[in-house]
Amino acid sequence: MVLLHVLFEHAVGYALLALKEVEEISLLLPQVEECVLSLGKFHNIVRLVAFCPFASSQVALENANAVSEGIVHEDLRLFLETHLPSKKKKVLLGVGDPKIGAAIQEELGYNCQTGGVIAEILRGIRLHFHNLVKGLTDLSACKAQLGLGHSYSRAKVKFNVNRVDNMIIQSISLLDQLDKDINTFSMRVREWYGYHFPELVKIVNDNATYCRLAQFIGNRKELNEDKLEKLEELTMDGAKAKAILDASRSSMGMDISAIDLINIESFSSRVVSLSEYRQSLHTYLRSKMSQVAPSLSALIGEAVGARLIAHAGSLTNLAKYPASTVQILGAEKALFRALKTRGNTPKYGLIFHSTFIGRAAAKNKGRISRYLANKCSIASRIDCFSEVPTSVFGEKLREQVEERLSFYETGEIPRKNLDVMKEAMVQAEEAAVEIARKLEKQEKKRLKKEKKRLAAIALTALENSSSTPEECEVSGQEMGERPKKKKKQKPQEVPQENGMEDSSSSVLPKPKKKKSFSKEELVSSDLEETAVSTSFSKRKKSFPKEEPASDPEEAGNSRSVPKKKKKLSSKEEPVSSGPEEAASSKSSSSKKKKKFKKTPQD
Repeated sequence: MVLLHVLFEHAVGYALLALKEVEEISLLLPQVEECVLSLGKFHNIVRLVAFCPFASSQVALENANAVSEGIVHEDLRLFLETHLPSKKKKVLLGVGDPKIGAAIQEELGYNCQTGGVIAEILRGIRLHFHNLVKGLTDLSACKAQLGLGHSYSRAKVKFNVNRVDNMIIQSISLLDQLDKDINTFSMRVREWYGYHFPELVKIVNDNATYCRLAQFIGNRKELNEDKLEKLEELTMDGAKAKAILDASRSSMGMDISAIDLINIESFSSRVVSLSEYRQSLHTYLRSKMSQVAPSLSALIGEAVGARLIAHAGSLTNLAKYPASTVQILGAEKALFRALKTRGNTPKYGLIFHSTFIGRAAAKNKGRISRYLANKCSIASRIDCFSEVPTSVFGEKLREQVEERLSFYETGEIPRKNLDVMKEAMVQAEEAAVEIARKLEKQEKKRLKKEKKRLAAIALTALENSSSTPEECEVSGQEMGERPKKKKKQKPQEVPQENGMEDSSSSVLPKPKKKKSFSKEELVSSDLEETAVSTSFSKRKKSFPKEEPASDPEEAGNSRSVPKKKKKLSSKEEPVSSGPEEAASSKSSSSKKKKKFKKTPQD
């Protein structure tokens, strides 16, 4: 009995399903169509054998491209070889696409079937796929399909920014349309302004120049010698400017109102702006052709080359055309008319606008057009498939056409095609090296700019991140320095008599500090000025009252200093330092008393 399996390709992966009751299903197609709609009945027909999800969206895109092109991907090959039975003759594989079915049958040897009941079963699988696979929801399946659809379409477009022939097609079409519109509008200006100044039409032939003059002159009665220089600038000819001035004085045109002149000037300004835009568009087309098809534009010119690309649809299509098709491209009506009436077929189409055919004699026009079409097909293929676009081949091909044209006229034998192509290959290699060098320089400059930009961003980020903690530290230092300054200023006032830092100043209240400071000044003044006895007696009376205040200060000094030393340095011994400081403080106090006792006797 032949086992029927169905291969289903989904955006999330490959699924292999087996069918029950193969003989009945193949015979009863309407029943299968009814079972497709209900999930319960469909489960009785189909069971999931294996499911292989794609690792990433890139792998899904590769497999989708392979399936669409009829190629068996390595993932699909491994999936089928793993999960299908080893006896290939007893297996019938149903697939949706005949191309992939033929490829599987050729490479793997499995018999494949398409259409009929397989199409209905695939329709049911597509409808109930999220219920057949565990862990797959309808929303996730829709998202996967949407993402794969976008990436598949984007890959099919094969968009390349640097070599886009779509822009050339649109530009040349717009250029042709602008030529028609400018011609129509300028004829309208000539007819409209001709009522007022009919002689200007015969003097000036160019449409854009006529519109500029109509805009500048306005009322012909106001034209005088002062405007002659401006007329010469517009016409680029002094004789024409003088003729216009003379004709305005003896013109037979009708008078025109101011509002009519305003409308004529506004319309002529629009025509002038269109002609200026046409020039800028032509410059843009030349630059695009030099990027996309440099050889073709060097051979027959930018305009004719762009028309050939637009008529073919793309540069790739033009490269696929044979030289005989390129020769009559654009003359399809004449060709089919000639085939219908059994007349002479046309000798040239769009390439007639090139300068070579116009320069050739009448009997040689067909020969040179055939030769030129041959070179155009070669140039288009070089432009389409070369990695580095260069105009070297186009210039060499143009030289060959020139030599062939001179051969038809003078009989001078041209160079062989092999020799010319060898020279072109050497020059093309040199040009490719030069272009690669320029591209490397541009890439290096771009990388340097990118590095500088990233470094500047990193530097600003570091400055912003470091500014906040620095501000906090600075504010903390300012808050901590204010009390320290007070402590430093106070011991500087009483350092010499105690021989140590006066820590008692921080313990005692402020008024007592002021009194002790005045006593010490008085003591120093007593030692220096021994002759003043009256001031000494007053100080002597005040001295015993102030002694108890000095004693607690000294005691406080003796007690507070060891504590401060303990805090400042843990290496110092507080036991030994305390008594020494106390003894030194006592000795200093006894010396003071002796001095005070000696002074009255003096």
